[in-house]
Amino acid sequence: MPPALSPQRAEQLRQLLARIDVQSNAIDAPGLALVDEALTHTSAGLQRNHEQLEFLGDAVLRLAASEYIEIHHAGLAVGERSALRSHLVSDRWLAEVGEAIGISDVLRIGSKAGGDATAAATLRAEATEALIGALYKACDSLEPIHRWLTPIWERTSQAVLKDPHRGNSKSALQEWSQAKGLGLPSYSTEERSHRHADPERFRCRVSLEGWVSAEGSGGSRREAEQQAARAALDQLNPTEQLRPARGS
Repeated sequence: MPPALSPQRAEQLRQLLARIDVQSNAIDAPGLALVDEALTHTSAGLQRNHEQLEFLGDAVLRLAASEYIEIHHAGLAVGERSALRSHLVSDRWLAEVGEAIGISDVLRIGSKAGGDATAAATLRAEATEALIGALYKACDSLEPIHRWLTPIWERTSQAVLKDPHRGNSKSALQEWSQAKGLGLPSYSTEERSHRHADPERFRCRVSLEGWVSAEGSGGSRREAEQQAARAALDQLNPTEQLRPARGS
């Protein structure tokens, strides 16, 4: 049996659930304990923590997203559905959802992990996924997941379908360059700052042999590479030709 929650903690969790449209009478005491478990990070050093619910939440999220696409985007081919779903379940998307509901404010976390600004997005994503697992386990249904996430998925889907390269610019640039017989893009990244919270800590330059290169910055190497790839894609004109580099 999980330990009883303090009245303050229980109220804190119910306020969070209200923000995602889960009514207080829909979650009983054992269900609220699951939500507490989902929002207890391993770094807090407690026996009951988020790991198992995060594992469950990963599967639940993919199933719910697949159902959403089946209902709202039935005309998409299987490959297009898979591409769209990758956006609807991505760590970046989960972190944004967690930020929108203030999940960090109710997350139990160790002082070391809580002080690492570079890990903040990852912690939000993990907690959000664990919360999804807790809701499913507490309600034995995908219904609260759909009620919470469908409006967000609608906005994300509209943006992704208008801009298929959104969030996956490296893959998109590689597919384009190989289709044009240009080979693989080359990425060169340098660390320009040692401040972990610096959003422009890394600067990346991407180039294709014989074609103009592009640059991008980010708080991580991965983000800088994505931004550089995005900048290169933005140089594509309507006939899908990159501008030749000067002197080539």
